Amino acid sequence: VQLQASGGGSVQPGGSLRLACAASGFALRDYSIGWFRQAPGKQREGVSCVSMADDHSTYYSDSVRGRFTISGDTLGNTVYLQMYSLTPEDTGVYYCARLPPYGSLCPTLTPSSDYWGKGTQVTVSS
Repeated sequence: VQLQASGGGSVQPGGSLRLACAASGFALRDYSIGWFRQAPGKQREGVSCVSMADDHSTYYSDSVRGRFTISGDTLGNTVYLQMYSLTPEDTGVYYCARLPPYGSLCPTLTPSSDYWGKGTQVTVSS
């Protein structure tokens, strides 16, 4: 099982980025995939999650709802996080993780997983 996050970078406030989480060793359609981020000196926090096994149900933290969109591509075995209207508060290392297909971890954006991808840095500054 491997997860590879990519797509991070440096943007100005108001800019956009699209992150990708490429999965291998398992079928995306059988699990949930969550995006989490960690800013310097802060705990890892949940950003968004898609339950690929549960009708592609999506969940967002209050801080990103309406600005970020999560989606899954079962053919490409990849989950995307499209981020718009970025602010400096969105700065951090973004990680993707495999979560159980059902249960509370995905809806509650709980960072509990045995499988994490290496993070990708997102920096928003002017």
